[in-house]
Amino acid sequence: MLNTKHKMKLLKPKLFPFWVFLIAARTAGAVVKLPRNISVPAVLMFGDSIVDTGNNNYYTTIAKCNFPPYGQDFMGGKPTGRFSNGKVPSDLIVEELGIKDLLPPYLDPSLNDEDLLTGVNFATGAAGWDPLTAELSSVKSLSDQLELFKGYTEKVKKIGGEQTLSKLLSESLVAVVTGSNDISNTYFITPFRRLHYDVPSYTDLLVSYASSFVQGSRWETEDAVDQEL
Repeated sequence: MLNTKHKMKLLKPKLFPFWVFLIAARTAGAVVKLPRNISVPAVLMFGDSIVDTGNNNYYTTIAKCNFPPYGQDFMGGKPTGRFSNGKVPSDLIVEELGIKDLLPPYLDPSLNDEDLLTGVNFATGAAGWDPLTAELSSVKSLSDQLELFKGYTEKVKKIGGEQTLSKLLSESLVAVVTGSNDISNTYFITPFRRLHYDVPSYTDLLVSYASSFVQGSRWETEDAVDQEL
């Protein structure tokens, strides 16, 4: 059996060097330069408020930020549903990769074909690895976000066919940013998990949810392509 430390090491995202480079690039005013013959056509983002670009605007939840002072430093100085005074990391990623200026929320009804083909955001503020975390705030859980992703693949398939979808899924950057709400909100603020778990065992639970999400996303991706073969 692997202990928690070992399991977390195995599941540790490989985006950390990218984040460091992203911060350095923005400080230097540079744009991320990819190796020759390598391109990233789209970014697909899952997670919570750190990267949510406005999905919570489109359904009823207590986790809202579409009001001042949010967005005061954004273009036009208006709140957009981002949990920030300006852009969030998902916007910075697509900007630095030279894909587009902003990563739109998938639930935005005004999305066009180009928006879909260059990446969208499934993240929702107040979500977490633990399904209870999303339930407490009535937001889209990671399982719900996978269902949105499934609908997204169908839309891409209608736009460009199976080859377009296959290329997009194989070459895009897929990122998941979540977990802080599980610890800060679900575990420490509410009693529901603390009654049954100490911190190490709750961490084990989160790792199991993370593993299930990765396996589920892999299945959804393979299934989306296999349906056309």
